[in-house]
Amino acid sequence: MPDNVWDEVPDWGGVGALRLDRAEAGLGASVWELQPGASQFVYHFHHGSDELLVVLRGTPTVRMHDGDRALREGDVVSFPRGPAGGHQIRNDGGDVARVLIVSSNASPDVAEYPETGKVAWMFVGEHHFHRASDAVEHAGPE
Repeated sequence: MPDNVWDEVPDWGGVGALRLDRAEAGLGASVWELQPGASQFVYHFHHGSDELLVVLRGTPTVRMHDGDRALREGDVVSFPRGPAGGHQIRNDGGDVARVLIVSSNASPDVAEYPETGKVAWMFVGEHHFHRASDAVEHAGPE
C-alpha cells in the first residue's frame, strides 16, 4: 500500500473517490476528496438508495433540492431517495474538502440527473445511461 492512499485515487477534474466497501446487499461507502473549486458530478438523486454525507475535512457546500447549505467538519446530512434527496457537493473554499458518503446501495437503483435529462440504471458494478425521455421505454438496462 502506498504511503498516501490518495496517490492511487484517480483525479476526475479535482475530485477523487476512494471506495471503502460496496457489498452486493447492504451498505456502500466512499471517501471523496474535492480540491478547491471542484464539484462532485452534477445535481442528482436516487430512486432506490438513501445516502448519508459526513464532512471529514474542510467546508464543502451541498446543493440540495431547497437550496445551498454551507457545511463544516463533523456535519452530517442525509439524502433520502427521490427528488427530496437531490444533491450536488462542491468545494467553494480554498482548502481541500473530504467527505464520507454512505449509501444503502440498492441494486438495481436509478439515478436521475434532472438538469441534463439523463438517468442511470445502476446495478452493483455497472452503470447504464439513458436520456430521461427514453427511461419510460426501458424496463431495465440495455
